[in-house]
Parts: sequence; C-alpha cells; structure tokens
Amino acid sequence: MWIKTLREDDKLKEACGIFGIYSNQEIEDIGHIIYHGLYALQHRGQESAGIAVSDGNRVNSYKGMGLVPEVFAPEVIELFIGRIGLGHVRYSTTGSSLLANAQPLVVKTAAGTVAIAHNGNLVNADLLRAELEEQGSIFQTSIDSEVIANLIARSGEKDFVQAVAKSVARLRGSFALGIMTENKLIGIRDPHGFRPLCLGKLDGAYVLASESCALDTVDAEFIRDIEPGEMVIIDENGVRSYFYTEPQPKALCIFEFIYFARPDSVIDGMSVQLVRNAYGKRLALEHPVEADLVIPVPDSGTSAAIGYAEQSKIPFGEGLVKNRYVGRTFIQPTQKKRETSVKIKLNPIRKTLAGKRVVLVDDSIVRGTTSKRIIQMIRDAGAKEVHLRISSPIVNNPCYFGIDISSPEELIGATHSVEEIRREIGCDSLGYLSMEGMGLCMGVPPEQFCKGCFDGCYPLDVSHLDHKKKSIFE
Repeated sequence: MWIKTLREDDKLKEACGIFGIYSNQEIEDIGHIIYHGLYALQHRGQESAGIAVSDGNRVNSYKGMGLVPEVFAPEVIELFIGRIGLGHVRYSTTGSSLLANAQPLVVKTAAGTVAIAHNGNLVNADLLRAELEEQGSIFQTSIDSEVIANLIARSGEKDFVQAVAKSVARLRGSFALGIMTENKLIGIRDPHGFRPLCLGKLDGAYVLASESCALDTVDAEFIRDIEPGEMVIIDENGVRSYFYTEPQPKALCIFEFIYFARPDSVIDGMSVQLVRNAYGKRLALEHPVEADLVIPVPDSGTSAAIGYAEQSKIPFGEGLVKNRYVGRTFIQPTQKKRETSVKIKLNPIRKTLAGKRVVLVDDSIVRGTTSKRIIQMIRDAGAKEVHLRISSPIVNNPCYFGIDISSPEELIGATHSVEEIRREIGCDSLGYLSMEGMGLCMGVPPEQFCKGCFDGCYPLDVSHLDHKKKSIFE
C-alpha cells in the first residue's frame, strides 16, 4: 500500500547532488574533500548521503540516512583512503526514503566494482526495469541508478566506457550521472541537459559537481559545464569526452534558477543570484504596489526580494528570521502542530513589521498551506497589509523529471484562479511573475529551458506516465 505523508512545508524538492574527485595520486584527505563538497550541495538532498572511494584496486563505501554531518562522523571520514571518490546527497518521495535507496549505489560487475550516483528521473525506467527482469535481473532498490547499473552489466560490451555509452543512450528523461570504477571517474549529462553538472580542478585532481558552489567550497577551479549529451571520462590519461547521442533541444530545468540551486552557483554560464535578482526587478515592474517594506521568505526569496526593492525603491528589510538548524520533518495531523512546525522554522520580527504595509517575496506557491501560515504570522506581528509577490509563474502541472511536484489536484495553481488563491492564503494582493517576464530575465532564449510545470509543454513524451504516482510516490 502506498502511504503519502505531507511535509512540513510545500516547497518543491529536488532529487540529488553529486560530487566526485579523481587523482592519479592518493589524496590524503579525500574523505574530507568529498564531505565538504557534499555539505555545499546539502540543499539538493536532505534524506540520505553516501560516499564511495577507490584506492585504485578496491572500492569502499559508506552511506546513511540524514544530513551529511549526521551520516559522516569524523571517525568515518578518516577511514576513507584513496585517489578516486564519488559522493551523493539525496531527496526522495516518502515511499522510498530507505537506506537501501541511498546512493552511490555500489555493485559488482564483470568489469569490477562500479559506484553510480544519479540526479534526475528516468521516464522509461519502468519499461527498462521490466525488460531487465525478463532477462533475469533481480532488483534490490526502487531507484533508477540500479536500472542503469543493470544496463551496463548486460550491455555485452567488453570495454567499460563503451558499455556505459551504450547503456545511457537507452535512457529517457533527466539524468546527471557520476560513475566510478576502481580506476575511472565518469560524468554524464542527459541529451537535454535537464540537470546541471560541472567540471573543476583541484591541484592535480579533477572534480565533478552538480553545482559550481561545491567547487568553490573545496577551493577547486571551475573549468566548464558538462554539455548536454556529453560523457566525460577521467582516468590515468587525463580528461577526454565525447557525445554519446545526437544533439537534442536543450531543456535545463528552470527551477534550478527559481529555487533549487544555491545563489552563489553559476549554471551553464548564468549566475543564479543575478537571474533571481532580475526576476525580482521584473516582478516589481509587472506588479507594483504602494508599501513601506519589502521582505523575503528566507532564504529562497531573498535574491528576488532585493531585486524587487531595488526596482520599486521600497526599502528592503528582514522581517522573518529563519532557524537554519531545523532538519527535515513532517507535518503532524493537527492544526496546532502544523502551525508550530512553521514557527520553528520562521519567526517574525515584530518591531520591523508592526504598522507596516509589507511586500512579501517568495519563489513559488505549491499547495498554498505554508504561504497562508506565513501571511497570518506577519499579520499577527502587526503588519497593516501583506502583498505577496511570487518570482515565478503559476505552478499548475506535475514534473516528470526529478522534482517532487504534486499531482494537479494538489497544486493550488491548477485548481484556483489568482483571486481565489489570494483569498485562500489571506494576502491583500497577489502577483506572479509572467512567463514572458521570466524569459526576459534569462539572457538566453526561453526555449532552452524546461518549463513544463508552468505551461504543460514537456521536452519528452510523458503521456504514458501516471502523474499521480510519479509526483507523489517513487
């Protein structure tokens, strides 16, 4: 039986973060480097974390449920000795929040031990899994990584790189992959480039990471982004790459810039911070209002709120303080406990808000439950008016490519008009960034992004998928 558990907020959830490192020489503190790289990517996954390290002959791994510092005690980190490593942080839907599904997935094959870390979601995973099961494969997890591992093992190719290329060419959907053997590190990005992946250099070692902020954290030099459809092989011969499939229309997930990525990251040449700031400025032009103060819902609304304040000339202020030491929790089934869960994470500054007309800036509205409680919290702190501004268009469609967006029936934007949403969440006015405005802020053609959660137009055929299961369960 499928069990659905509501989260304590209705923020969208991304799937994973990947961090890998390769050196021809043993790295004395390889465990610490991967640990800090994963720490920088913690925002991408908060349910489980794992590290696999090779010394050139054998692969050792450790993974657990929880945040990076909860999983990796200092004495565990010290045990990692080697020259190649692959780390992963994961978010999943509730039904698959199990240690067995934590990554990297480490498997034994004819080519040796292989570790796989995956960020994204395959839309043909069920078809591939059924085919592999008919061929005799037995699956121990519900993750797409195991499907990929079985494809590689059954590819029939003697050369490992060719086996990987042949296997990933069969995948459909979103994937940024880190694959490690005893002597290689491979990075792969899907043909549409849904998920980010970049390459860096640290002294004599090479680093792969989901975001450039992880490179900054370990003092690695950013080299470039991995291109859509590209496979990068790092081994004793250095770095080489090739494209394993024909070019496809680019479709980077637009929510990387709206919410998922850290603002200090640069993805495909675009600064996340500058894009979000531009969203806020455009939002001020599209939805002006007379007010005394602009405040963000921290932290995801901060960059856009600064942009709104700069464009509108309304002072920017800190009206909500976020408790950054709260781990991932779930809603309890009573109204009082739901209200408490929000107050644990956010607390209003009464002296700042009392008697003010407030513009509240956030990145998105999913179900609307959290927005409603935050608005009431600001009113209780004495604000005269609360005007909510959202730095993205209306979310009214499910996602099939690795983001936990609810089915349309649970998306308030799919079932309510803007005015109905305003009344439901209790603000004085409500304004969303337009699709056109969002496109103007990007600096590149809007056709290069996947915006299916806004307009229902997906880069791949998803008509065969059950959106309810894909968006709520795994």
